[in-house]
Amino acid sequence: MLVVRPSPIHSVGVYAAKPIRKGTRIVEYTGPRITPEEADRLYQNSQRTYLYGLEDGKTVIDGEGLAAYMNHSCSPNCEVDEIKGRVWLFALRDIEPGEELVWDYNLYDDEAPAPCHCGSPKCRGTMYSREWMARMRRRDARKRERVRESSRRVPALHQENGNHASA
Repeated sequence: MLVVRPSPIHSVGVYAAKPIRKGTRIVEYTGPRITPEEADRLYQNSQRTYLYGLEDGKTVIDGEGLAAYMNHSCSPNCEVDEIKGRVWLFALRDIEPGEELVWDYNLYDDEAPAPCHCGSPKCRGTMYSREWMARMRRRDARKRERVRESSRRVPALHQENGNHASA
């Protein structure tokens, strides 16, 4: 049995009302299935979404129900698994009654701020996955390098132009 109540992480959360054993399938992430383009259009200026992108890359669940209210944590006690097109949350470890059920969102494919407020000692400060953050750092480093390269070339061009003008 699960209950929704206020959460110190964010707004409301889902809590265990009874002990949950490691490996237990807890709840399905349900809701209408839409395309990524439709999700972008529907939630373009929204601060909050309850979207879950399926592995096929073509389908997004517009979350409803208990699973949509499960918060992110960098130290999760649940994990998500897609089984035959359905998304389930499982207990990563034994969970005590009264404990908030949390999973690592591992967000990706966006640049909007997604700060984490989980309060875990292992908090990485963002709900984006480590892989996505590494990819963004590599992209930013490439951008900085291109800016440096172009700034080195600019004075040389001015000098050449100056030399031609005086000739």
